[in-house]
Amino acid sequence: MSPLHSLATEAGLLIDWEDAAGDPQRVSDDALVAVLAALGLPASSPAAITESRKHLAEDQTASCSFVSADVGKPVVLPTGCLREGAAEVLSEGGDRRLVTLAKDRSGLSLPAIDVPGYYQLVQGDRTIRLAIAPRRCFGVADAAGGKRLWGTAVQIAGLRDPHRAFGDFGTLAEAARAFAGKGADALAISPVHALFPADASRYSPYAPSSRLFLNILYGDPALAGANVEEPASAELIDWSAAIPARLRQLRAAFAARSDAVRAEVADYARKGGDELLRHARFDALHAHFFQESGATGWQGWPDAFHDPAGDAVARFAAEHAEEVDFYLFCQWLAKRSLDAAQRAATDGGMALGLIADLAVGMDGGGSHAWSRRDDLLTGLSLGAPPDLLGPEGQSWGITGFSPRALQRTGFEPYIATLRAALDHAGGIRIDHALGLRRLWVVPEGASPRDGAYLTMPLDDMLRVLAIESHRARAVVIGEDLGTVPEGFRPKMDERGMLGMRVLPFERDEDGFIPADLWSKEAAAMTGTHDLATVAGWWVERDIDWNWRLGRTRPDAVEADERATRAEERTLLWQAFTDAGVTEAAEPSADDPAPAVEAALAFVAGTPCELAILPIEDLIGAEEQPNLPGTINEHPNWRRRMPAPTPELLDRPDVARRVARINAMRNG
Repeated sequence: MSPLHSLATEAGLLIDWEDAAGDPQRVSDDALVAVLAALGLPASSPAAITESRKHLAEDQTASCSFVSADVGKPVVLPTGCLREGAAEVLSEGGDRRLVTLAKDRSGLSLPAIDVPGYYQLVQGDRTIRLAIAPRRCFGVADAAGGKRLWGTAVQIAGLRDPHRAFGDFGTLAEAARAFAGKGADALAISPVHALFPADASRYSPYAPSSRLFLNILYGDPALAGANVEEPASAELIDWSAAIPARLRQLRAAFAARSDAVRAEVADYARKGGDELLRHARFDALHAHFFQESGATGWQGWPDAFHDPAGDAVARFAAEHAEEVDFYLFCQWLAKRSLDAAQRAATDGGMALGLIADLAVGMDGGGSHAWSRRDDLLTGLSLGAPPDLLGPEGQSWGITGFSPRALQRTGFEPYIATLRAALDHAGGIRIDHALGLRRLWVVPEGASPRDGAYLTMPLDDMLRVLAIESHRARAVVIGEDLGTVPEGFRPKMDERGMLGMRVLPFERDEDGFIPADLWSKEAAAMTGTHDLATVAGWWVERDIDWNWRLGRTRPDAVEADERATRAEERTLLWQAFTDAGVTEAAEPSADDPAPAVEAALAFVAGTPCELAILPIEDLIGAEEQPNLPGTINEHPNWRRRMPAPTPELLDRPDVARRVARINAMRNG
């Protein structure tokens, strides 16, 4: 192995990998050099490689700061961190226990710990944080016994209210009550992470400023006593008008806040501590410099403001204390509103209630990167190699946790992120869960094809996830779509993490996989926000969009694609017929309603513990919320429901579908 390849391997990069078709691929040396440079490991010369390998070896001392293990099993400790003999284990509650560290064939180990949680292992001046995990995540069976649950998935902004320009947490509460009344046990929602409220062009829920805080635009002004009356919006949300209008509503609520609200916000701010204050300061600074110079991230601010603990930031916060207080108020209101939505779901009888969506990363110019940049990968964009969803590969323009930083910090940023997501939910969907095993990282400005896989500490991350899942009594769903590494799904199954079984992808060489063969420990879905709806797929709306926008392979022929879809429709209808959810003849390509009915019943009839049926499919919509790989070419995250949720659920066709879903899940 060459010195470059040795360095890359030691840094956690995969030189060789398999693509979605199972074909072997190798990362070029030039791409390795670029990725290593972004990781802080120069490799452009033999001398640089030698120095980087030395630096990496010295950095391995970080492995002595955190160890994870399973409850009831000996805890194997990193080599060279501690010595044989006496040590002390401290629990989170302050209990102390003397232990003896002993060597065996696996190395130095600590006797098994029988109670899950976080501990401190202390020997002399050395302390290691221990994460002792339950064997499995909190599961559907834990929440509902043997019942097979179902729920829907919604884009919060798309929920319609005649008095609001877009859906918010108040609209979500209304939707939760309505679905709970119809027998649903879960409501999967789009990410609610903090965005950039001063910039009306930044409304994608998957490119947040921080995952530790909430999108203040979703706060319900009515909960603060404001009269919400915003400009009417048509089929598509006009974010350029809607965001400023919502901020005006929030500012009016802030100005009119009562003494009781002031006291609540002050108490919330005290509990939130420095992290919350820094985020509020970031939002105030971002609004200031965005208006002044158009700076979209902290990198465009004057250098003196790059340090969140610096004098310039402190002076700004003092001079703009009212503005900082406004953003603290907005975070308080958002949390209060989201908590109310979860209460509406569970009080209505839902076993799970909201299922939060954890975005895979965050914007490198955002609040988290400004206040805690050492947590993150710098100079690299997360993405995906070429696959069926993105033939040219994808670079998402976001960053994520550095595996070396996670080890160095005892996984504290990851734990905090999970807790923020689970604070208001009975479940969590981890976007691009494959990123727990490896991340496709692309040097800034490079083609997605010139990226490489960076390995992540999967076992540690799954154990922490299991601990936090039980603490929150929340089920865990992992988006395991795309190029799935070998052995990843068995790891998910072992840890009790539900995979996603999505109708268009559940195929084998004979056609669509029969419903009764779908995995029990999975979430069954008719589709996702990134895929064509059932109706859209049936009428070839996705093919229309791809050809309209030129999103096709150079050798593609439109007539061939439509002929293939006709064959696929026949195969899908045959699967519906074999499952007994329809006895009718295959409908024509311009008649999607029978396909929608059959698809919902087919997925509801699978043995999967949980079925999530997007609201777009329940109402038979043809357009999908998001078209991956597009920004302005397709109206991503702008589509609204045609009516408020209670009205939609009372429509005869929707009511019939919901009744059949309940019968299939309870049968």
